[in-house]
Amino acid sequence: MIYADYNGSAPICDDVKEYFIKRLQDGPFANPNAIHRLGTKVLTAMENSRAVCAKALGAKYSQVIFNSGATEGITQVFHSVLDKALDDGRDIIITSGIEHSAIINCAKFYETKGYVYKVLPTLGNGVVDLNILREWVKENKKRIAMISIMAANNETGVVQPFKVIADLCNDNAIPFLCDTTQFIGKSEFSFKESGIDYAVTSGHKFGALTGTGILLAKYPNKLNALIIGGGQEKGIRGGTQNYLGYETLAVALASFEKNGGKYLDLKIKKLEFEAEIKKRFPQVVILGEEAERVPSTTYVAFPGIHGQAVQIELESEDIFVTTSSACSDNEPVTSKVLKAMGVSDEIGRGVVRISLGHCSPLESYDKILDALTKAYEKLGKIKSF
Repeated sequence: MIYADYNGSAPICDDVKEYFIKRLQDGPFANPNAIHRLGTKVLTAMENSRAVCAKALGAKYSQVIFNSGATEGITQVFHSVLDKALDDGRDIIITSGIEHSAIINCAKFYETKGYVYKVLPTLGNGVVDLNILREWVKENKKRIAMISIMAANNETGVVQPFKVIADLCNDNAIPFLCDTTQFIGKSEFSFKESGIDYAVTSGHKFGALTGTGILLAKYPNKLNALIIGGGQEKGIRGGTQNYLGYETLAVALASFEKNGGKYLDLKIKKLEFEAEIKKRFPQVVILGEEAERVPSTTYVAFPGIHGQAVQIELESEDIFVTTSSACSDNEPVTSKVLKAMGVSDEIGRGVVRISLGHCSPLESYDKILDALTKAYEKLGKIKSF
């Protein structure tokens, strides 16, 4: 079996499995906010995990806020930044058209609250249009409440110029939220060096337990509590902490630091795979290949062949990939990301996303290549009748 949907959710990594099994066997288990010895021991382990995460992410210990994942972090940042921005005359929200729905839906929600929502265009290579963003900032910098542009796209794997955007925002005193969910755990990241104000990620994207995440905040005291609770996380995120899950965040990030070099080998193998599939089928399109991408993502389409049909063929070979398509009456639909890139329906309806991780054997690409070749040959013949 080959699991090639790491961008959707990475398997729990081996280091986390070993740690978690031993942790469940050995204990202790207690409320980390209790003042007795067991509570103190659990709290110490959780705070040690925070320190490990801070080091791995190039952040200060105080800048790491544990939560349930990127969606919660995104919502908290929108809530915090936009709570009173209108009172200061800042009424514009800028995101791109390739953002995760968690960003887009938050922006649309605040649009109903009186904000102006502007969607930054995306170039054909999958990168946002920096020239237009610079123009918008120059024209409206005193009105812009927040800019939210992701670090890497979940479909194409295209890396956005987030450091350049951070510099632009810092120079103009504009809060910058960057969704780093698809970047952290695939590429080296330093919160300090990035210049970003707020970054979010989810543990299940890099091998930690589902339902865990991190919000990085340059100035945590500017955050409003989304979950008020009893004052946990220094009043920023209430509720008894998921300390076992947070411990796995540290283990998974440490595993990435230890094995991050494997992504270089994965990138080389991925590019060989892409070159070979294009050699066999010249019609094939690799979305975003002209831009910088995370090492482990290929977004491939054979024009005129439905991606869902390809997915089914690969699954019959015990290879699990995904498409970007939402479905209505079994009719594949081109994703909003590809529409933002100006991709035609003939290509957009045929996409398959192949995403691996540092735990994936390199020979996985050889097996995927063979299965994808069979699928294209079979479906191409069916299409020709």
